[in-house]
Amino acid sequence: MTGQPAGGDDSARAALIAGVACYVLWGLSPLVYQPMGRIGADAGEIMGHRAVWGVLLAAGLVWLAGQSDQVRRVLRNPRTLMWLTLSTALIAVNWFIFVWAVNNGRTLETSLGYYLNPLFNMALGAWLFRERISRLGYAAIALAAMGVVLQGVAIGGLPYVSLALAVSFAAYGVIRKRVQADAQTGLLVECLIMAPFGLAWLIWLNHQGLGHFTDSPVAAFWLFLAGPMTVAPLVLFSWAARRMPLSTIGFIQFIAPTLSFIIGVSQGEPFNLTRLVSFAFIWGGAAVFLAAAMHRAHAARRALKDAAGPA
Repeated sequence: MTGQPAGGDDSARAALIAGVACYVLWGLSPLVYQPMGRIGADAGEIMGHRAVWGVLLAAGLVWLAGQSDQVRRVLRNPRTLMWLTLSTALIAVNWFIFVWAVNNGRTLETSLGYYLNPLFNMALGAWLFRERISRLGYAAIALAAMGVVLQGVAIGGLPYVSLALAVSFAAYGVIRKRVQADAQTGLLVECLIMAPFGLAWLIWLNHQGLGHFTDSPVAAFWLFLAGPMTVAPLVLFSWAARRMPLSTIGFIQFIAPTLSFIIGVSQGEPFNLTRLVSFAFIWGGAAVFLAAAMHRAHAARRALKDAAGPA
């Protein structure tokens, strides 16, 4: 019998919904962090709240998932803890740059960075893990490189925000690939590492009269929301990624930078012809990347069908 098991269609549909929801949340996140900036919180204060509220929410999810034993094993393993400390530093840099950028009129540059991310992943995979890049892959990287050059021309210098976001998140992915821990467990440990620094910073800000959490119920609401916006997308992603093909993930991951792009343009960020052409090259690279992913998925299905032989 070759049909799907009962409930297979429902499981696939639920995974797709979770994956799309994850990337929609990431794409709309500028609309959450910008109000925090408008109440006076800078990137450092927002990061403090991400760490503090994130660790509480991540701990609750780990407890509900029954992964407490795994957390204890990770904390007792110096090598795993070392890798997670490094991943924490990378994701903290990524979060800080993103929050700073969307509150300083540079949401379009964050969009560019996350369009570049899968292409950086492909290049790192070839460099570090000897993964083979197809001709389509090289074409995608070349188009993206041209887009970066044109973006530099458009803004009068290297797009440091975009490159820093792409490099830090791609490097984060490489490190997490080496860590033997579920996504929820890893996130909790990362938040545990960040939380003392975040809490200390928030206490210092409050002592200096510079904190904003107690300014009003509205300020408290927005700053608390930093926790769910940190934890929820990653939990959705980790659940969906185990239940859907990589080719599907490769396609839907472009939802987030597309939404951020729309937000940046709608908020009136500078968008001249050169910048449009630069994004056209990036979109071309993304389209070629997707074509290559679909080609690999089709080849894998065909090989599986050939190996199974005639029905």
